[in-house]
Amino acid sequence: MSVQEYLEKHLLSRKIEDAVNAAVRAKTPDPVLFISNHMKKAVPSVITKIHARQILDSRGIPTVEVDLQTNKGTFRASAPSGDVTGMYEAVELRDGDKGVYLGNSVMRAVKNINEKISEALVGMDPTLQSQIDQAMIDLDKTEKKGELGANAILAVSIAACKAGAAEREIPLYKHIAELFGNTSLTLPVPAFTVISGGKHAGNNLAIQDIMILPIGANRFDEALQMGSETYSHLKAVITEKYGIHGCNVGDAGGFTPNISSVQEGLDLVKEAIARTGYKDRIKIAIDVAATDFCIGTKYDLDFKTPNKSGQNFKSGEDMIEMYKELCADYQVVSIEDPFDKEDWEHIKYFSSLALCQVVGDGLLMSNPKRVERAIRESTCNALLLKVNQIGTVTEVFEVVRLAKDAHWGVVASHRSGETEDSFVADLAVGLGLGRIKAGAPCRGERVAKYNQLLRIEEEFGDNMSYVGEDWRSI
Repeated sequence: MSVQEYLEKHLLSRKIEDAVNAAVRAKTPDPVLFISNHMKKAVPSVITKIHARQILDSRGIPTVEVDLQTNKGTFRASAPSGDVTGMYEAVELRDGDKGVYLGNSVMRAVKNINEKISEALVGMDPTLQSQIDQAMIDLDKTEKKGELGANAILAVSIAACKAGAAEREIPLYKHIAELFGNTSLTLPVPAFTVISGGKHAGNNLAIQDIMILPIGANRFDEALQMGSETYSHLKAVITEKYGIHGCNVGDAGGFTPNISSVQEGLDLVKEAIARTGYKDRIKIAIDVAATDFCIGTKYDLDFKTPNKSGQNFKSGEDMIEMYKELCADYQVVSIEDPFDKEDWEHIKYFSSLALCQVVGDGLLMSNPKRVERAIRESTCNALLLKVNQIGTVTEVFEVVRLAKDAHWGVVASHRSGETEDSFVADLAVGLGLGRIKAGAPCRGERVAKYNQLLRIEEEFGDNMSYVGEDWRSI
């Protein structure tokens, strides 16, 4: 085949002429680079390769990372992981060989991506998110993604979302917003973990997290400053009272002083806030994770204290009285999982008191059926959104739409096992969520999310507002 025949067969003469004309009109100082980029844009992008590998998350436990390639580049994503997989959430696929990473290796999930998912998706348009996600769901054929693994499917779904944004030459958060149908882009209030307990820390505190919400900030960068300064003051407060060993941190970066009551922890946080001078501009939230210390119908707040455990059980009614006091005495504005995941009766009654926002995490597990029931029964008024509990970006959209249609708040959440992937930050902005829970303002895998929000704010400038005082309603 001659050069001329080759040019004619692939219509290259016309395409090259169009690119040269565009370069002339643009008066570009670098015509070669301009023409090269122009030619790339003329070629519709498709997925050309998907490769997965096993990496470690922030706890040193294996998880899945994916590189998805198109002619626009390589797009990387990884799957976060919780400390347990609930019975109502999508299933992580792990190898189970106790001789390798104590059974936590994910090489089966990696193999599923490299062999099965890759074969199914290569050649697809990365902008067609719902079709990509549906192809993986159809390939898996199980309700909870147990065949291919939710960790495998999610990592590919996120990588495809990033590739779709690149193909459309728009930021990831804007691509997410347009896929979801959101026209109001806002920056969420960060819920900074400052004290950790429960199963995420080695102290005697039963509840899982004490968090601060800088709702009085005017911009996200100011909110981040307020959170960081309060965190630093809290370190000083803890050091003065418990010594420097009290400043060890849990999975999410919260300090772990050896306290045994939530009131003791809240007193420390109140003192730190007072030292900053921010006062009422910062509010307090708690994640109780009550399922972890529920025994039958009772709650053991001393379950981590060997010589006290089992001696001070609280009924659901006792817990409600405690929460009333916390809301009144410490201005707690949000309580997550105040009761066991199956204790619908007490959660519903507590929500009806309207003392604070009541967030469903273990209660809902981001499961649409559980969310629908909670909406129908008015059980809580906010959803904690964990993308790995669902398994695809498209299904995330669906469960968020359910919550928003019910006028619930939605909190975008990290997991205890995180990576440096900042997708959840773009997701929170794209979906227009009121709050993001990404851990303490320290540790690289946590700060990665907050730093991405800084970049988004800088890019959008004054055209994107910080949610602030309106955090409950979005």
